[in-house]
Amino acid sequence: MDLRHLGPSRVSAMIGSVRHRNDPSVQADLNWGSHEVGLPVGLEIQWLGTAGFRLAYEGTTIVIDPYLSRVSLGDLARNRVLQSDAAMVDRVLPNADAVLVGHSHFDHAVDVPHLAAAHGCPVYGSESVRHLLGLFGLAEQAVVVEPRRRYEIGPFTISFTPSLHSKLLLGRKVPMDGELTCGSLKHLGGREYRCGQVWAFTIEVAGITMYHQGSADLIDDEISTTGVDVLLCGIAGRLWSPNFTRRIIAAVDPGLIIAHHHDDFFRPVDAEMGYSFNVNLGGFVEEVAAVDPNLPVQVLEPLQTVRGGGAGAVAS
Repeated sequence: MDLRHLGPSRVSAMIGSVRHRNDPSVQADLNWGSHEVGLPVGLEIQWLGTAGFRLAYEGTTIVIDPYLSRVSLGDLARNRVLQSDAAMVDRVLPNADAVLVGHSHFDHAVDVPHLAAAHGCPVYGSESVRHLLGLFGLAEQAVVVEPRRRYEIGPFTISFTPSLHSKLLLGRKVPMDGELTCGSLKHLGGREYRCGQVWAFTIEVAGITMYHQGSADLIDDEISTTGVDVLLCGIAGRLWSPNFTRRIIAAVDPGLIIAHHHDDFFRPVDAEMGYSFNVNLGGFVEEVAAVDPNLPVQVLEPLQTVRGGGAGAVAS
């Protein structure tokens, strides 16, 4: 399915409109719900903020890197034990047939054990994710994935590509690197949510292919998926990954990019959206245009859903 639906003139106008503007106005210009899009009938994509998404099709719901609980910066700085906001998670995600976890930092994994317990669903990810679930007595629900093995989840086929986390600490180091080894829930603060193995996901459903890149670095030679219809592209930290935008486009050759992980995840997910420091959404659009001026970039608002409807889609 060709999702390069905007055409060169529309993309060029979009690029010109984002220069020298702040992120909120760029976000408004790029909002996916304000343009006609091509998605398979019945497919839903919801952005959960940060790197999180809910995908639903034919009665099956896949949740990726959910982070709805949104701990405060103060709690993180003091390394207080982090708790999932069960009421918020249950309200936004009443169903989950599987959870995919790209890495085990707190902003990708805090809400995963609650979802697993609430729905009895499998959780696909790393050994660190299995260890995290084990702290909650849920280790049997963990699926420690194998590279490029195809996992069937209802109408979805998922495969996992080894990836990297961006070196956010001045380009020198991944924050909270290493394996998650905390031995007690009483000590499970933000700094104990170590990164673990990083995975990107290929998602095939309803005749299209999506690729989820949750952190802005990659292992170029590991990527075998190309010609994807939709790239769900995390852009936080890309400035520390040399030529990230050019490399990810060259690797997967997307028809459409949905940018994510540019929001301020210390704000409540249902509050007015804020923006992460130094991510520069408009700059990302220009980087994409420098590689392919006909490649559209779109965004969603936190908790916004788009639904395929043949030639177009509706947003809520």
